[in-house]
Amino acid sequence: MLMPHPGFLRDVVDEYEALSAEEAARASEPSPRARDLAYTLCVSTCTRDVRVAMEAARRLLAAGPESERARLVE
Repeated sequence: MLMPHPGFLRDVVDEYEALSAEEAARASEPSPRARDLAYTLCVSTCTRDVRVAMEAARRLLAAGPESERARLVE
């Protein structure tokens, strides 16, 4: 399986989380950008559900280089 670059994956996860929180606070439907990010997460983690993709992304980042693991704690 191809592995996404940790920096790329971190950026997508961060942006998706921020956008999801913002949209949840406004009780709005997912924006086109949120749908694009969800798709990218699924493709990057070989999954079909964004919740599963986020879990997989977090596992990949936690198993990655020390610098990426440190960012997960922040």
